[in-house]
Amino acid sequence: MSAVEPEDCGDGEAARAHRILSVSNLTKTRQQGGISFELKVPALSLRAGELIAVVGESGCGKSTLLDLLALVSCPSSCDGFLFQTQGGAGGSDIAALWKAGRESTLARLRRQHLGYVLQTGGLLPFLTVRQNLELPLHIQGLQVDPIRLNELASRIGVADLMGKKPQFLSGGQRQRVAILRALVHSPTLVLADEPTAAVDRTRARRIVADFRSLAWDGGCTIVMVTHDQPLVDGVADRQFGFRLEQVSENLTRSICLEGEV
Repeated sequence: MSAVEPEDCGDGEAARAHRILSVSNLTKTRQQGGISFELKVPALSLRAGELIAVVGESGCGKSTLLDLLALVSCPSSCDGFLFQTQGGAGGSDIAALWKAGRESTLARLRRQHLGYVLQTGGLLPFLTVRQNLELPLHIQGLQVDPIRLNELASRIGVADLMGKKPQFLSGGQRQRVAILRALVHSPTLVLADEPTAAVDRTRARRIVADFRSLAWDGGCTIVMVTHDQPLVDGVADRQFGFRLEQVSENLTRSICLEGEV
């Protein structure tokens, strides 16, 4: 299967320049057994339609950053954390929502405006491919458009798999279905945690290219965590990495910086 090519979604460059997330001077500290790990994010901004790669080895803070962007982990401190949904007005002050204990609002933002792709796909084994793809729409109370769903499935090469259950799919097929499921409800932001870790290099490149194309068409932003920098070179719009500092015997600090790869 050849990678699909980006198509003009009609929104123009202005829409793709729209900033959907802005973080400034964020810190997250984790402690266990007297050992502390501190992640610092001096500045991070995301624009609609971008593919952002977060690159680093195990233990550098990639998963911690993803949890923060997924709105499931509260920052220890933060000067600013704003999330602007597609078509929304004013945006949401995420730091203020955490401080006020507005977890129901955070849950609504996650449900309506975020998509997720896990390392192993995370498809429900007792549902068919079609049912897995329709599930996010049912959860949102949205109507399923079978024509659109079939068109997207055809573009990413899984149209002939719609009646099968995940156990009958290859690793690459499961990941393509998982990517489509993350995008089917038109989220503002999609977070992908090592989405190509379980497939070979050729399939990995195709998966990333398809992911990039579908997200571009929908105007959503992708943040993809990976340890494989060559995989995202030439594909990602921007890359973020981590600078590790051993502050003391009991404290390791990781600073997330654009271009630090």
